[in-house]
Amino acid sequence: MSNTIVPDLGGYRVWFLTGSQSLYGEDTLRKVAEQSQQIAGQLAAAPDIPITVEWRPVLTDADAIRRMALEANADDNVIGLIAWMHTFSPAKMWISGLSALAKPLLHLHTQANVELPWHDIDFDFMNLNQAAHGDREFGYIQSRLAISRKTVVGHVSNPAVTASIGVWSRAAAGWSAAQTLRVARFGDNMRYVAVTEGDKTEAELRFGTQINTWGVNDLADAVRGASGGEIDKLVGEYEERYDVVPELRRGAERHESLRYGAAIELGLRSFLEEGGFGAFTTNFEDLGPLRQLPGLAVQRLMADGYGFGAEGDWKTAVLVRVAIVMGAGLPGGASLMEDYTYHLVPGEEKILGAHMLEVSPSLTTSRPSLQIHPLAIGGREDPVRLVFDADSGPGVLVALTDMRDRFRLTANVVEVVPPDQPLLNLPVARAVWKPAPDFATSAAAWLVAGAAHHTVLSTAVGLEHFQDFADIAKVELLSIDDATKLRDFTQQIRWNQAFYRLAQGL
Repeated sequence: MSNTIVPDLGGYRVWFLTGSQSLYGEDTLRKVAEQSQQIAGQLAAAPDIPITVEWRPVLTDADAIRRMALEANADDNVIGLIAWMHTFSPAKMWISGLSALAKPLLHLHTQANVELPWHDIDFDFMNLNQAAHGDREFGYIQSRLAISRKTVVGHVSNPAVTASIGVWSRAAAGWSAAQTLRVARFGDNMRYVAVTEGDKTEAELRFGTQINTWGVNDLADAVRGASGGEIDKLVGEYEERYDVVPELRRGAERHESLRYGAAIELGLRSFLEEGGFGAFTTNFEDLGPLRQLPGLAVQRLMADGYGFGAEGDWKTAVLVRVAIVMGAGLPGGASLMEDYTYHLVPGEEKILGAHMLEVSPSLTTSRPSLQIHPLAIGGREDPVRLVFDADSGPGVLVALTDMRDRFRLTANVVEVVPPDQPLLNLPVARAVWKPAPDFATSAAAWLVAGAAHHTVLSTAVGLEHFQDFADIAKVELLSIDDATKLRDFTQQIRWNQAFYRLAQGL
């Protein structure tokens, strides 16, 4: 029954561009083309670069560069460009092309050979292999034009180089997903809450994402449209994939609650599919005729690739979808998360994260338990939900907040750990983590940043992915990691305040 919308990143393309000039003659340009194709081939074969790297003919004049940029802009499958100046490509010929380019750019500073042929090197070799200063010319014009890009340095045989390019390509895929993302909000955001507010028009200008609202009655109509046969089939899937508690099994006293949870999933999934939505929000204060707060349905839809934000928090819904796309094919997952409560034993501080019901099972490789329990919030029937502990390992928590004059991403590197003891009486999915650099610094920095209480927890991608995404989107990113010092972090916020206001112009 599950219908994943996690993309196959291999269907995306990144063009590999090589700069040179006609000054060197046809023989040199032929060698440039041969060597650049070899470099592109090595990138295409690298296991940590998930997208398709496509070589393009060597660029030697301004008109060809401009046409290439416009062609890339018009191709939805092209999510970015990698540029390398094999020889010396005078930078003024790149001005019109770079100015027109609307796709993410990576500047690869490499060369064809790893070692210098010390005994055989002559000026013909020097004339051919000029990236050492050709790329510096290219770097200048990018900075002169204030072009946002990622710069990677080193030979493509170095795994660190391909790993960094792979991270950028995933960030470019996340950006591409945001550009075409449609978010369905069922009702408004939670009353009186500040951080879930935001400028939806500015979000579409900045991220390309469409955020609009539909009445919860529209969703309720779709839920009522689920047929008995569809519900039977979906309940069968639940029984195969999860440990269903006895009271929810067929013939038991609460089986009807499970069937209604299945109807919610069927209705919600059909609504999202028909509308072309990749993310959505719900609000426990606006459930209309729904008998349960959606829990199980939301969890499974996130696991299938949909972004989600609780209490109408569309910003987190966008961020969850971006994290899912960036992590496609990697172990781990991404989910809505919320810092809920603390373990404050000195030297052993931990954070327990959860939400009312909605944590994605993509965070675990264990077999979740499908349970039903009361929920005081929402005033509806007891909802069904999956209960599990998130797998241990590295992760990152990221929040997206609207700071009035800009969007801010705040990211905290964490280590997900097992609970100290079994959480026998906590009937929700949850994660426990230790934040970097330590609990006190992390929490204080988060508060100083004004970061949201709703986050995305990703155990598939890390801080570098979000750094690259922020650079592509031209939004602020505040990073909290092992190097963070609170005084420096606070000063950075003050500097950023001035920078982003000046960068927007009058």
